[in-house]
Amino acid sequence: MSSHHTVLHHEHSLPPKVEGTPTPLWVKIVSAGAGACIAEIFTFPLDTTKVRLQVQNNEEGRPKYRGVFRTLRIMFQEEGARGLYTGLTPAIHRQLGFATVKLGCYDSTKRFYTEIRYRGEEEPTYCPVCIRIFAGVTTGALSVSLAQPTDVVKVRMQAQFGANKGRYSGTMDAYRTIYKTEGMKGLWRGCIPNMARNGIVNVSEVVTYDIIKEMIIRKRLLEDGVLCHLASAIVAGFCGTVVSSPVDVVKTRYMNSSNSQYGNILQCTVSLWKKHGFLGFYKGFFPSLMRLGSWNILTFMSYEQIKLLVHPDAPKYHTVKNRKDSLSSNMTIDGTT
Repeated sequence: MSSHHTVLHHEHSLPPKVEGTPTPLWVKIVSAGAGACIAEIFTFPLDTTKVRLQVQNNEEGRPKYRGVFRTLRIMFQEEGARGLYTGLTPAIHRQLGFATVKLGCYDSTKRFYTEIRYRGEEEPTYCPVCIRIFAGVTTGALSVSLAQPTDVVKVRMQAQFGANKGRYSGTMDAYRTIYKTEGMKGLWRGCIPNMARNGIVNVSEVVTYDIIKEMIIRKRLLEDGVLCHLASAIVAGFCGTVVSSPVDVVKTRYMNSSNSQYGNILQCTVSLWKKHGFLGFYKGFFPSLMRLGSWNILTFMSYEQIKLLVHPDAPKYHTVKNRKDSLSSNMTIDGTT
C-alpha cells in the first residue's frame, strides 16, 4: 500500500470504516420520518402535558394543572385516553414534514456546506462545528417553512381545555376553521419564532447528537452501535430542552392566542415576562425534558436502526480496542486497504 493511503489512527482520528455503499438520501429521509413518527406516538401524552402547562394562565387562583403526573391524571380523568392523544394526527403530519427535512437532509446539507467551504482545498477528516451548525439551522428553519400549518393545528388541538374546549371537532375541521376565520396568516401564525425555535432545537439536538456520536467513536469509548446512539441521544435531548424551552413557551402561547390577544411575537414575550418573570419561560420544563429526552432517544435510535434495516451495507465505523492494532491496521479512513 502506498504511503499516501496510510492513515495513523491517533486519538483525534476516527476509527477505520468497514467498507460499504453510502446511504442514499431517500433512505435517510424515510428513516427520519418513520423514526420521528414512532417517537411521536409514544411520547405524545407528555407533549400535550407540556402544552397545557405552557398555555394556562395563573391570574385567577391556583392553576388547574400543576406538575407532569397531576396534569396527566386530570386529563385522563376528564377527557379519557383520547384526550391524551388529541392532536396526534396533525403531529404525525408535522413529523412527516419536519423530521424528514431537519434530520433526513442534515447530512446532505452538511456535505453541501463542506464542499463550498473547502472548494479547491483538501477537506479535513473532522467536519468543523460551524459547518454543522449552519447545516442544522438551515434544515431546521426549512422544515418549518414547509410544515408550519401542521404545528399550528397540533398546538390548537392540544390546547382545547377550559374556554377553548370543543373549539375544533377534528383535525380537518381545525384546518378549515383556522383558514376561514384567520386566513392563510392564521395557518402560518408564529412561523418566524418557530423558525428560530427549530433552528435552535436542530442545533441543540441533531448537531449535538452528531458531535457527541462522533466524539464517542473518535475516542473509541463505544462501538458505532445501539449504546453509542443511546448515549448521544440522551445528551441531545437534555441540551435541546435547556436551549429551546424559552422559545418553545413563547411560540406555544403565541400560536394558541387569538388575533387580538398579542399584536406580535415581541408583545407576547414581554407579556410573559411581566406576568411570570424568568421562570415563565421555563413553564412546563420537566415535561419538556421528559418529552424531548424520550423523544430524542426513540427518534435517533429508530432512525439509525431503520436506516440500517433498509440499507444494511452502509459503511460503519469499526472501533479497534487495541491502539497498537489500530496503528498497524493499514486501513484508510474510508475503510479501504
